[in-house]
Amino acid sequence: MGILYNQVADQLQGLIHEGVYRDGERLPGVRQLSRQFGVSISTILQAHQTLEARGFLQARERSGYFVRLPTVDAPEPVMRRHRSRPVPVSAREMALDLCADEQKRMVPLATAIPHPDYLPLRQIQHSTLWAARRGLETLDYAFPGKESFRRQIAQRMATLGVPVTPDDVLATNGAQEAIILALRAVTQPGDIVAVESPSFPGILQALEVVGLKVIEIPTHPSEGLSLEGLQLALEQWPLKACVVVTNHSNPMGAQMSDERKKQLVSMLAAAAVPLIEDDIYGDLHHTGDRPKPAKAFDRADNVIYCSSFSKTISPGLRLGWMVPGRHMASARQHKYFVNLATSSIPQMAVAHFLEQGGYDRYLRSARQHYREATERMRTAVARAFPEGTAVSRPQGGFVLWVQLPDGVSGTEVYHRARAEDINVAPGLMFSTADKYDNCLRLNSANPWSERIEHAVARLGVLAHDVQSAAR
Repeated sequence: MGILYNQVADQLQGLIHEGVYRDGERLPGVRQLSRQFGVSISTILQAHQTLEARGFLQARERSGYFVRLPTVDAPEPVMRRHRSRPVPVSAREMALDLCADEQKRMVPLATAIPHPDYLPLRQIQHSTLWAARRGLETLDYAFPGKESFRRQIAQRMATLGVPVTPDDVLATNGAQEAIILALRAVTQPGDIVAVESPSFPGILQALEVVGLKVIEIPTHPSEGLSLEGLQLALEQWPLKACVVVTNHSNPMGAQMSDERKKQLVSMLAAAAVPLIEDDIYGDLHHTGDRPKPAKAFDRADNVIYCSSFSKTISPGLRLGWMVPGRHMASARQHKYFVNLATSSIPQMAVAHFLEQGGYDRYLRSARQHYREATERMRTAVARAFPEGTAVSRPQGGFVLWVQLPDGVSGTEVYHRARAEDINVAPGLMFSTADKYDNCLRLNSANPWSERIEHAVARLGVLAHDVQSAAR
Protein backbone atom coordinates (compact mmCIF):
# COMPACT_ATOMS: atom_id res chain seq x y z
CA MET A 1 0.00 0.00 0.00
CA GLY A 2 2.89 2.37 0.80
CA ILE A 3 4.31 1.87 -2.70
CA LEU A 4 0.86 2.43 -4.23
CA TYR A 5 0.13 5.80 -2.61
CA ASN A 6 3.64 6.98 -3.46
CA GLN A 7 2.99 6.01 -7.08
CA VAL A 8 -0.24 8.02 -7.07
CA ALA A 9 1.57 10.96 -5.45
CA ASP A 10 4.28 10.80 -8.12
CA GLN A 11 1.69 10.77 -10.90
CA LEU A 12 -0.17 13.74 -9.42
CA GLN A 13 3.11 15.59 -8.96
CA GLY A 14 3.90 14.92 -12.63
CA LEU A 15 0.53 16.37 -13.65
CA ILE A 16 1.29 19.46 -11.55
CA HIS A 17 4.68 19.90 -13.23
CA GLU A 18 3.05 19.54 -16.65
CA GLY A 19 0.56 22.30 -15.82
CA VAL A 20 -2.53 20.08 -15.80
CA TYR A 21 -3.16 21.25 -12.25
CA ARG A 22 -1.92 24.82 -11.85
CA ASP A 23 -0.61 26.67 -8.83
CA GLY A 24 -3.54 27.79 -6.67
CA GLU A 25 -6.09 25.47 -8.30
CA ARG A 26 -8.21 23.01 -6.33
CA LEU A 27 -7.61 19.33 -7.02
CA PRO A 28 -10.63 17.19 -7.97
CA GLY A 29 -12.39 15.55 -5.03
CA VAL A 30 -11.03 12.36 -3.48
CA ARG A 31 -13.87 10.23 -4.89
CA GLN A 32 -13.19 11.47 -8.42
CA LEU A 33 -9.45 10.83 -8.06
CA SER A 34 -10.17 7.42 -6.55
CA ARG A 35 -12.08 6.48 -9.69
CA GLN A 36 -9.49 8.13 -11.96
CA PHE A 37 -6.55 6.17 -10.51
CA GLY A 38 -8.49 3.01 -9.66
CA VAL A 39 -7.44 3.05 -6.01
CA SER A 40 -9.20 3.42 -2.67
CA ILE A 41 -10.10 6.76 -1.11
CA SER A 42 -7.65 6.06 1.75
CA THR A 43 -4.84 5.68 -0.81
CA ILE A 44 -5.76 9.04 -2.37
CA LEU A 45 -5.75 10.67 1.07
CA GLN A 46 -2.29 9.21 1.79
CA ALA A 47 -1.09 10.50 -1.59
CA HIS A 48 -2.44 13.96 -0.72
CA GLN A 49 -0.62 13.90 2.61
CA THR A 50 2.59 12.88 0.84
CA LEU A 51 2.29 15.76 -1.65
CA GLU A 52 1.50 18.13 1.20
CA ALA A 53 4.71 17.04 2.95
CA ARG A 54 6.63 17.59 -0.31
CA GLY A 55 5.22 21.11 -0.52
CA PHE A 56 3.01 20.59 -3.58
CA LEU A 57 -0.40 20.71 -1.89
CA GLN A 58 -2.11 22.77 0.76
CA ALA A 59 -5.13 21.51 2.68
CA ARG A 60 -7.87 24.03 3.40
CA GLU A 61 -10.55 23.21 5.93
CA ARG A 62 -13.87 22.32 4.29
CA SER A 63 -12.47 23.32 0.88
CA GLY A 64 -10.19 20.47 -0.18
CA TYR A 65 -6.61 20.33 -1.43
CA PHE A 66 -5.05 23.10 -3.50
CA VAL A 67 -1.91 23.07 -5.62
CA ARG A 68 0.91 25.03 -4.04
CA LEU A 69 4.26 24.85 -5.78
CA PRO A 70 7.29 24.56 -3.47
CA THR A 71 8.82 27.89 -2.62
CA VAL A 72 11.92 28.93 -4.51
CA ASP A 73 13.60 31.37 -2.19
CA ALA A 74 15.31 34.63 -3.03
CA PRO A 75 17.28 36.91 -0.71
CA GLU A 76 15.81 40.12 0.66
CA PRO A 77 16.85 43.44 -0.89
CA VAL A 78 19.62 45.24 0.94
CA MET A 79 19.14 48.57 2.70
CA ARG A 80 21.02 51.25 0.81
CA ARG A 81 22.86 53.61 3.09
CA HIS A 82 23.20 56.98 1.47
CA ARG A 83 23.65 60.58 2.49
CA SER A 84 20.76 62.73 1.33
CA ARG A 85 20.23 66.44 1.09
CA PRO A 86 16.83 68.14 1.14
CA VAL A 87 15.49 68.58 -2.39
CA PRO A 88 12.25 69.90 -3.92
CA VAL A 89 9.79 67.19 -4.91
CA SER A 90 8.73 66.66 -8.50
CA ALA A 91 6.26 63.85 -9.24
CA ARG A 92 7.30 61.67 -12.16
CA GLU A 93 5.11 61.53 -15.24
CA MET A 94 5.26 57.73 -15.21
CA ALA A 95 3.18 57.68 -12.01
CA LEU A 96 0.33 59.31 -13.91
CA ASP A 97 0.89 56.94 -16.84
CA LEU A 98 0.53 53.94 -14.54
CA CYS A 99 -2.81 55.19 -13.21
CA ALA A 100 -4.05 55.73 -16.76
CA ASP A 101 -2.79 52.30 -17.81
CA GLU A 102 -4.98 50.66 -15.14
CA GLN A 103 -8.01 51.67 -17.23
CA LYS A 104 -6.63 49.67 -20.16
CA ARG A 105 -6.61 45.90 -20.48
CA MET A 106 -3.02 45.52 -19.35
CA VAL A 107 -1.82 42.90 -16.88
CA PRO A 108 -2.24 44.87 -13.61
CA LEU A 109 1.01 44.36 -11.71
CA ALA A 110 1.81 48.04 -11.10
CA THR A 111 -0.61 49.99 -8.91
CA ALA A 112 -1.32 48.78 -5.37
CA ILE A 113 -5.01 48.13 -6.01
CA PRO A 114 -6.70 44.86 -4.97
CA HIS A 115 -8.51 42.82 -7.59
CA PRO A 116 -12.32 43.01 -7.18
CA ASP A 117 -12.35 39.29 -6.29
CA TYR A 118 -10.49 40.16 -3.09
CA LEU A 119 -12.90 42.91 -2.02
CA PRO A 120 -16.22 42.58 -0.11
CA LEU A 121 -18.25 43.80 -3.09
CA ARG A 122 -21.55 42.12 -2.25
CA GLN A 123 -21.45 43.25 1.38
CA ILE A 124 -20.54 46.86 0.61
CA GLN A 125 -23.20 47.01 -2.15
CA HIS A 126 -25.77 45.89 0.43
CA SER A 127 -24.57 48.52 2.91
CA THR A 128 -24.54 51.23 0.22
CA LEU A 129 -28.13 50.45 -0.73
CA TRP A 130 -29.04 50.60 2.96
CA ALA A 131 -27.35 54.01 3.25
CA ALA A 132 -28.99 55.37 0.10
CA ARG A 133 -32.42 54.72 1.64
CA ARG A 134 -31.70 56.91 4.66
CA GLY A 135 -33.31 59.91 2.94
CA LEU A 136 -32.38 63.32 4.33
CA GLU A 137 -29.43 61.87 6.25
CA THR A 138 -27.58 61.47 2.94
CA LEU A 139 -28.04 65.05 1.77
CA ASP A 140 -26.06 67.09 4.27
CA TYR A 141 -22.39 68.07 4.08
CA ALA A 142 -21.55 65.96 7.15
CA PHE A 143 -18.59 68.08 8.19
CA PRO A 144 -16.27 66.95 9.83
CA GLY A 145 -17.72 63.50 9.09
CA LYS A 146 -20.89 61.50 9.76
CA GLU A 147 -21.16 60.83 13.48
CA SER A 148 -21.90 57.14 12.87
CA PHE A 149 -18.71 56.75 10.82
CA ARG A 150 -16.53 58.62 13.31
CA ARG A 151 -17.98 56.58 16.17
CA GLN A 152 -17.08 53.30 14.44
CA ILE A 153 -13.55 54.57 13.77
CA ALA A 154 -13.17 55.61 17.41
CA GLN A 155 -14.22 52.11 18.50
CA ARG A 156 -11.68 50.48 16.17
CA MET A 157 -8.92 52.85 17.28
CA ALA A 158 -9.58 51.85 20.89
CA THR A 159 -8.82 48.22 20.02
CA LEU A 160 -5.43 49.38 18.69
CA GLY A 161 -4.49 51.06 21.95
CA VAL A 162 -5.50 54.54 20.77
CA PRO A 163 -8.41 55.77 22.92
CA VAL A 164 -10.18 58.60 21.06
CA THR A 165 -13.69 60.01 20.83
CA PRO A 166 -15.67 60.57 17.62
CA ASP A 167 -14.85 64.26 17.93
CA ASP A 168 -11.15 63.39 17.57
CA VAL A 169 -11.72 61.85 14.11
CA LEU A 170 -11.83 63.77 10.81
CA ALA A 171 -13.28 62.00 7.75
CA THR A 172 -11.22 62.44 4.57
CA ASN A 173 -11.25 61.50 0.90
CA GLY A 174 -8.81 58.63 1.31
CA ALA A 175 -5.50 58.51 3.17
CA GLN A 176 -3.91 60.71 0.49
CA GLU A 177 -6.01 63.69 1.53
CA ALA A 178 -5.37 62.90 5.20
CA ILE A 179 -1.61 63.09 4.62
CA ILE A 180 -1.93 66.36 2.67
CA LEU A 181 -4.07 67.88 5.45
CA ALA A 182 -1.55 66.74 8.05
CA LEU A 183 1.33 68.28 6.11
CA ARG A 184 -0.53 71.55 5.68
CA ALA A 185 -1.32 71.60 9.40
CA VAL A 186 2.33 71.37 10.52
CA THR A 187 4.46 72.85 7.70
CA GLN A 188 4.93 75.86 5.48
CA PRO A 189 6.02 75.79 1.80
CA GLY A 190 9.77 75.23 1.58
CA ASP A 191 10.00 73.28 4.85
CA ILE A 192 11.93 69.99 5.02
CA VAL A 193 10.15 66.68 5.66
CA ALA A 194 11.75 63.26 6.23
CA VAL A 195 10.37 60.19 4.45
CA GLU A 196 11.31 56.55 3.99
CA SER A 197 13.49 55.61 1.05
CA PRO A 198 12.16 54.03 -1.09
CA SER A 199 8.90 55.89 -0.46
CA PHE A 200 5.33 55.50 -1.66
CA PRO A 201 4.85 57.84 -4.68
CA GLY A 202 1.59 59.16 -3.21
CA ILE A 203 3.51 60.55 -0.24
CA LEU A 204 6.02 62.21 -2.56
CA GLN A 205 3.14 63.69 -4.56
CA ALA A 206 1.56 65.01 -1.36
CA LEU A 207 4.84 66.75 -0.49
CA GLU A 208 4.93 68.32 -3.95
CA VAL A 209 1.35 69.58 -3.65
CA VAL A 210 2.22 71.36 -0.39
CA GLY A 211 5.48 72.75 -1.80
CA LEU A 212 7.87 70.98 0.57
CA LYS A 213 11.42 69.70 0.36
CA VAL A 214 12.16 66.08 1.18
CA ILE A 215 15.05 64.25 2.76
CA GLU A 216 15.06 60.50 2.20
CA ILE A 217 15.96 58.18 5.09
CA PRO A 218 17.32 54.67 4.33
CA THR A 219 14.79 51.93 5.06
CA HIS A 220 15.37 48.27 5.87
CA PRO A 221 13.10 45.84 3.94
CA SER A 222 11.99 44.11 7.16
CA GLU A 223 12.67 46.51 10.04
CA GLY A 224 11.55 49.72 8.39
CA LEU A 225 12.90 53.26 8.68
CA SER A 226 16.51 53.54 9.84
CA LEU A 227 16.35 55.29 13.20
CA GLU A 228 20.08 55.97 12.96
CA GLY A 229 19.57 57.67 9.61
CA LEU A 230 16.68 59.70 11.01
CA GLN A 231 18.78 60.80 13.98
CA LEU A 232 21.48 62.08 11.62
CA ALA A 233 18.89 64.01 9.64
CA LEU A 234 17.48 65.54 12.84
CA GLU A 235 20.96 66.70 13.81
CA GLN A 236 21.79 68.17 10.40
CA TRP A 237 18.54 69.66 9.11
CA PRO A 238 15.57 71.64 10.52
CA LEU A 239 12.94 68.96 9.93
CA LYS A 240 9.32 70.03 10.30
CA ALA A 241 7.69 66.61 9.96
CA CYS A 242 8.38 62.94 9.32
CA VAL A 243 6.04 60.72 7.26
CA VAL A 244 6.27 56.97 7.86
CA VAL A 245 4.23 53.88 6.87
CA THR A 246 4.89 51.94 10.08
CA ASN A 247 3.06 48.70 9.21
CA HIS A 248 3.73 46.82 5.95
CA SER A 249 5.21 49.81 4.17
CA ASN A 250 4.78 50.47 0.49
CA PRO A 251 6.86 49.45 -1.49
CA MET A 252 9.04 47.25 0.76
CA GLY A 253 6.43 45.76 3.06
CA ALA A 254 8.51 46.52 6.16
CA GLN A 255 6.93 46.33 9.60
CA MET A 256 8.50 48.26 12.45
CA SER A 257 8.56 46.38 15.75
CA ASP A 258 6.80 47.87 18.77
CA GLU A 259 10.19 48.71 20.27
CA ARG A 260 11.30 50.59 17.16
CA LYS A 261 7.95 52.40 17.00
CA LYS A 262 8.44 53.52 20.60
CA GLN A 263 11.93 54.77 19.75
CA LEU A 264 10.62 56.58 16.67
CA VAL A 265 7.85 58.31 18.62
CA SER A 266 10.19 59.25 21.47
CA MET A 267 12.92 60.54 19.14
CA LEU A 268 10.58 62.80 17.20
CA ALA A 269 8.77 64.03 20.31
CA ALA A 270 12.12 65.04 21.87
CA ALA A 271 12.95 67.00 18.69
CA ALA A 272 9.43 68.53 18.52
CA VAL A 273 9.00 67.11 15.00
CA PRO A 274 5.48 65.78 14.30
CA LEU A 275 5.16 62.19 13.06
CA ILE A 276 2.59 61.69 10.31
CA GLU A 277 1.74 57.99 10.42
CA ASP A 278 0.21 56.27 7.41
CA ASP A 279 -1.33 52.99 8.65
CA ILE A 280 -3.30 52.07 5.53
CA TYR A 281 -1.99 48.46 5.44
CA GLY A 282 -2.22 47.81 9.19
CA ASP A 283 -5.36 45.64 8.92
CA LEU A 284 -3.76 43.39 6.29
CA HIS A 285 -1.21 41.52 8.44
CA HIS A 286 -0.77 37.99 7.14
CA THR A 287 -0.52 36.13 10.45
CA GLY A 288 -0.75 36.76 14.17
CA ASP A 289 -2.23 39.80 15.87
CA ARG A 290 -2.87 43.13 14.23
CA PRO A 291 0.29 45.26 14.71
CA LYS A 292 -0.11 48.38 16.80
CA PRO A 293 0.29 51.79 15.19
CA ALA A 294 2.98 54.15 16.43
CA LYS A 295 0.12 56.34 17.68
CA ALA A 296 -0.46 53.76 20.43
CA PHE A 297 2.88 54.83 21.97
CA ASP A 298 2.27 58.57 21.64
CA ARG A 299 2.28 60.28 25.03
CA ALA A 300 3.05 63.80 23.76
CA ASP A 301 0.21 64.17 21.22
CA ASN A 302 2.88 64.37 18.52
CA VAL A 303 1.58 61.69 16.12
CA ILE A 304 -0.99 62.46 13.43
CA TYR A 305 -2.64 59.17 12.47
CA CYS A 306 -3.88 58.65 8.89
CA SER A 307 -5.57 55.68 7.26
CA SER A 308 -8.31 54.62 4.84
CA PHE A 309 -10.36 51.70 3.52
CA SER A 310 -8.91 51.92 0.00
CA LYS A 311 -6.82 48.74 0.40
CA THR A 312 -9.46 46.74 2.24
CA ILE A 313 -13.05 47.64 1.34
CA SER A 314 -12.78 49.56 -1.95
CA PRO A 315 -10.39 52.09 -3.53
CA GLY A 316 -13.32 53.72 -5.34
CA LEU A 317 -15.05 54.77 -2.11
CA ARG A 318 -12.23 57.26 -1.44
CA LEU A 319 -12.95 57.07 2.28
CA GLY A 320 -10.28 57.67 4.88
CA TRP A 321 -9.79 59.36 8.21
CA MET A 322 -7.24 61.04 10.40
CA VAL A 323 -6.72 61.64 14.10
CA PRO A 324 -4.89 65.00 14.09
CA GLY A 325 -4.71 65.45 17.87
CA ARG A 326 -3.67 68.99 18.80
CA HIS A 327 -3.62 69.89 15.11
CA MET A 328 -7.35 69.21 14.67
CA ALA A 329 -8.33 72.88 14.29
CA SER A 330 -5.84 73.45 11.49
CA ALA A 331 -6.67 70.16 9.75
CA ARG A 332 -10.41 70.92 9.89
CA GLN A 333 -9.84 74.37 8.47
CA HIS A 334 -7.80 73.08 5.53
CA LYS A 335 -10.36 70.34 4.88
CA TYR A 336 -13.20 72.87 4.86
CA PHE A 337 -11.41 75.24 2.50
CA VAL A 338 -10.37 72.50 0.03
CA ASN A 339 -13.56 70.46 -0.45
CA LEU A 340 -15.83 71.18 2.51
CA ALA A 341 -16.65 67.56 3.37
CA THR A 342 -16.44 63.89 2.49
CA SER A 343 -19.46 62.31 0.78
CA SER A 344 -22.12 61.12 3.21
CA ILE A 345 -23.29 57.87 1.56
CA PRO A 346 -19.86 56.12 1.60
CA GLN A 347 -19.43 57.08 5.26
CA MET A 348 -22.85 55.73 6.19
CA ALA A 349 -22.34 52.56 4.15
CA VAL A 350 -18.98 51.77 5.73
CA ALA A 351 -20.28 52.60 9.22
CA HIS A 352 -23.12 50.12 8.65
CA PHE A 353 -20.68 47.49 7.34
CA LEU A 354 -18.46 47.90 10.39
CA GLU A 355 -21.35 47.92 12.86
CA GLN A 356 -22.76 44.69 11.43
CA GLY A 357 -19.41 42.92 11.90
CA GLY A 358 -18.92 42.31 8.17
CA TYR A 359 -15.54 44.01 8.03
CA ASP A 360 -13.85 41.74 10.54
CA ARG A 361 -15.30 38.62 8.92
CA TYR A 362 -14.05 39.81 5.54
CA LEU A 363 -10.55 40.58 6.88
CA ARG A 364 -10.05 37.00 8.07
CA SER A 365 -10.31 35.68 4.51
CA ALA A 366 -8.56 38.66 2.91
CA ARG A 367 -5.45 38.17 5.03
CA GLN A 368 -5.16 34.56 3.93
CA HIS A 369 -5.70 35.53 0.28
CA TYR A 370 -2.97 38.17 0.41
CA ARG A 371 -0.52 35.94 2.26
CA GLU A 372 -0.92 33.19 -0.32
CA ALA A 373 -0.86 35.66 -3.23
CA THR A 374 2.38 37.34 -2.14
CA GLU A 375 4.07 33.98 -1.48
CA ARG A 376 3.00 32.71 -4.89
CA MET A 377 4.21 35.87 -6.65
CA ARG A 378 7.49 35.81 -4.74
CA THR A 379 8.10 32.20 -5.77
CA ALA A 380 7.28 32.95 -9.40
CA VAL A 381 9.69 35.91 -9.46
CA ALA A 382 12.46 33.83 -7.86
CA ARG A 383 12.00 31.17 -10.55
CA ALA A 384 11.81 33.50 -13.57
CA PHE A 385 14.14 36.42 -12.85
CA PRO A 386 17.94 36.51 -13.28
CA GLU A 387 20.20 35.00 -10.64
CA GLY A 388 21.01 37.58 -8.00
CA THR A 389 17.50 39.06 -7.92
CA ALA A 390 16.31 39.91 -4.40
CA VAL A 391 12.65 40.03 -3.34
CA SER A 392 11.09 41.49 -0.20
CA ARG A 393 9.35 39.24 2.36
CA PRO A 394 6.38 41.29 3.54
CA GLN A 395 4.45 40.15 6.60
CA GLY A 396 1.37 42.06 5.45
CA GLY A 397 -0.14 43.94 2.54
CA PHE A 398 0.23 42.72 -1.02
CA VAL A 399 3.14 44.47 -2.76
CA LEU A 400 6.62 43.09 -3.48
CA TRP A 401 9.84 45.06 -3.93
CA VAL A 402 12.10 43.40 -6.50
CA GLN A 403 15.78 44.36 -6.62
CA LEU A 404 17.38 43.26 -9.89
CA PRO A 405 21.09 42.46 -10.16
CA ASP A 406 23.41 45.45 -10.53
CA GLY A 407 23.40 46.80 -14.05
CA VAL A 408 19.89 45.56 -14.87
CA SER A 409 17.62 48.57 -15.38
CA GLY A 410 14.14 48.17 -13.96
CA THR A 411 13.13 51.23 -15.96
CA GLU A 412 14.08 49.47 -19.19
CA VAL A 413 12.16 46.36 -18.07
CA TYR A 414 9.16 48.63 -17.36
CA HIS A 415 9.26 50.17 -20.86
CA ARG A 416 9.61 46.79 -22.57
CA ALA A 417 6.84 45.26 -20.44
CA ARG A 418 4.52 48.19 -21.13
CA ALA A 419 4.99 47.62 -24.86
CA GLU A 420 3.67 44.08 -24.24
CA ASP A 421 0.69 45.28 -22.14
CA ILE A 422 2.24 44.27 -18.82
CA ASN A 423 2.04 47.02 -16.22
CA VAL A 424 4.74 47.22 -13.52
CA ALA A 425 6.00 50.04 -11.31
CA PRO A 426 9.65 51.04 -11.95
CA GLY A 427 11.87 51.79 -8.96
CA LEU A 428 12.57 55.36 -10.05
CA MET A 429 9.03 56.30 -9.00
CA PHE A 430 9.85 55.69 -5.34
CA SER A 431 12.51 58.37 -4.90
CA THR A 432 13.03 62.04 -5.69
CA ALA A 433 16.49 61.26 -7.03
CA ASP A 434 17.64 58.74 -9.63
CA LYS A 435 17.71 55.89 -7.12
CA TYR A 436 16.38 52.36 -7.46
CA ASP A 437 16.73 52.14 -11.24
CA ASN A 438 17.41 48.41 -10.79
CA CYS A 439 14.17 47.87 -8.87
CA LEU A 440 10.49 47.14 -9.56
CA ARG A 441 7.39 47.01 -7.40
CA LEU A 442 4.83 44.31 -8.17
CA ASN A 443 1.20 44.12 -7.08
CA SER A 444 0.32 40.62 -5.83
CA ALA A 445 -3.37 41.31 -5.17
CA ASN A 446 -4.65 39.37 -8.18
CA PRO A 447 -6.11 35.86 -8.31
CA TRP A 448 -3.45 33.60 -9.77
CA SER A 449 -4.23 32.80 -13.40
CA GLU A 450 -2.52 31.69 -16.57
CA ARG A 451 -2.40 35.35 -17.65
CA ILE A 452 -0.64 36.46 -14.45
CA GLU A 453 1.70 33.47 -14.50
CA HIS A 454 2.65 34.18 -18.12
CA ALA A 455 3.18 37.88 -17.37
CA VAL A 456 5.60 37.16 -14.51
CA ALA A 457 7.48 34.64 -16.64
CA ARG A 458 7.64 37.19 -19.44
CA LEU A 459 8.99 39.83 -17.04
CA GLY A 460 11.74 37.37 -16.16
CA VAL A 461 12.61 36.95 -19.84
CA LEU A 462 12.70 40.74 -20.30
CA ALA A 463 14.95 41.12 -17.25
CA HIS A 464 17.31 38.49 -18.69
CA ASP A 465 17.28 40.33 -22.03
CA VAL A 466 18.10 43.66 -20.37
CA GLN A 467 20.89 41.98 -18.41
CA SER A 468 22.38 40.48 -21.58
CA ALA A 469 22.20 43.81 -23.42
CA ALA A 470 24.01 45.57 -20.54
CA ARG A 471 27.01 43.25 -20.70
